[in-house]
Amino acid sequence: MAKKLRRIFRDYFFLTLACFSFAIAWEWFMIPNGMSAGGLVGLCTVIQYATGGFVPAQYSYLAVNGVLILLAILAMGIGFGFKTIYCIIGTTVAMQLMSGMVGMHCIPGSFFFVPERVLIPIIAGALEALGIGLAIRFGGSTGGTDIMALMVNKYWPVALSSVFLISDLIVCSLLLLLPDKAFADMCYGLVELVTFSLMIDTVVGGKKSSYQLLVFSRKHAEIADHIIHKMERGVTLLKAQGWYTKHERDILLIVINQKEFPHLSEVIKDIDPHAFISVSPTNSVYGEGFDEIKTGLRRRKKKKESEDGQ
Repeated sequence: MAKKLRRIFRDYFFLTLACFSFAIAWEWFMIPNGMSAGGLVGLCTVIQYATGGFVPAQYSYLAVNGVLILLAILAMGIGFGFKTIYCIIGTTVAMQLMSGMVGMHCIPGSFFFVPERVLIPIIAGALEALGIGLAIRFGGSTGGTDIMALMVNKYWPVALSSVFLISDLIVCSLLLLLPDKAFADMCYGLVELVTFSLMIDTVVGGKKSSYQLLVFSRKHAEIADHIIHKMERGVTLLKAQGWYTKHERDILLIVINQKEFPHLSEVIKDIDPHAFISVSPTNSVYGEGFDEIKTGLRRRKKKKESEDGQ
């Protein structure tokens, strides 16, 4: 019991740290300089700029996420994730607190003022990557486009990476609709996105990457049942033989996305503390639940059918 409480305390400590790192990126660096980037917070900053600050980003962020969570619960069940809800509320509170610390904002006269304007989105991208990376590593999420991407991917064979890319580009482009913004302002958002994409790999292994696991455990049946029924992922059972002992062993082959890895590792540890796990990162996984295979086969097939019809 004490061990479980320590783990819960650890998880929520780092989730709280993630919320504040994410909030600092936006409220101390991006928003005071009139910048925006991708994701839901990027959209909320555009709303803030368009309303002249009448609708602060943290308020629209909480409202939109509330709607998305309700839709996600309807689409994916009540067990969608309490840690995600915690991160959304925590981020909203952190953004409210950080926005009030004007003396810490990256503006002239402040300690964090950066004269080289192009460095601002780079710093913000690194801080946002730290925040989202910690949230993902400890089983949470800051919501927004993550929730939309998961819902889209559940019902249509669209790669998560494609949903992220399209939504981020659309949000960055929205800045051009404001009368006081120019193409250069959109470019700052793209710089933030690129920095975030590069840094997230360092923090957590990439939010769009996947892992291939080999699990050696005497309780492999319990682990496999959890993956099949609770995580709705496939499992392959491999037959193997230890060369030294000559004993046959059952090995589980599992492919999961990066966000599912922290949860699965905790489950395996709880079921069998003595389990041996081999983890291999992989960036190219195609099939149901992952990226869609994109080849010219369909096009060639249609061409052949049209030629046969003639």
